Amino acid sequence: MRPGAFVPKPKPRLRYTPMYRHPRLIAIGGGGFTHQADPAMEDFIIAASGCSRPRIGFIGTASDDDPVKIARFYERFTPLAERLTHLAAGSTAAATAHWAEGLDIVYVGGGHTLRLIKHWQETGIAQVLIAAAQRGVLMAGVSAGANVWFEQALSDSGGQGLQAVAGIGLVTGSCCPHYDSEPQRPPAYTAAIASAVLSPGVAIDDGVALLIDGDGQMAAFSARPGAGAYRVARDAQSGKAASASIQAHTAFTAGTDRAPGRLSK
Repeated sequence: MRPGAFVPKPKPRLRYTPMYRHPRLIAIGGGGFTHQADPAMEDFIIAASGCSRPRIGFIGTASDDDPVKIARFYERFTPLAERLTHLAAGSTAAATAHWAEGLDIVYVGGGHTLRLIKHWQETGIAQVLIAAAQRGVLMAGVSAGANVWFEQALSDSGGQGLQAVAGIGLVTGSCCPHYDSEPQRPPAYTAAIASAVLSPGVAIDDGVALLIDGDGQMAAFSARPGAGAYRVARDAQSGKAASASIQAHTAFTAGTDRAPGRLSK
């Protein structure tokens, strides 16, 4: 190349960002990469993101930033993502806002629901992540990381059995994970809804990812045979709580950089 020749700069890769009317959430009942189980669930999260190689951030607050879970995050998603990062312990709201810039997916690990909610509310991280969800970032989480996004949840993290706790309210209604693996949860959740201690909501088995899409519609992906997700509501006439299954899909088509993947039967 001769001296002084013009060298055009490479154009940055453009990313298509669709507009959504409702924050998108994937709430997982239990399992997944932090337990080295259900690898199809992470494939489903990638497909639902609408990015062939998304940028993913992990938050481990609920497990007190357990280094094992953080390591498993990098191990599982490195082959699938363009960039991976985890939120540093002790991050402020301002640091979290900077960290979340440019992410396609935020994944919140499980652990202690009340610790997670209290920390996010006291630091202002809750509002930062709500704003990220409202601009189109796909939020995902397992167990406590699923509970936190709802208005309310059923949790045993208070040390006095299963109790109603308040979430950050990104999604209306209540949530109950581990619905099939902890026998005390179904009767406790339905009783809490029947008595109006909890608002109507969703119950999610382990190995199941419940997708709330950009239109606010729900669909379930099951990585385990027979596992599912359920709407639970109070019947106005009888005063009892009743469950209705959300169709559990076991297959999906991959997403592209212009559209999320789709569930199939």
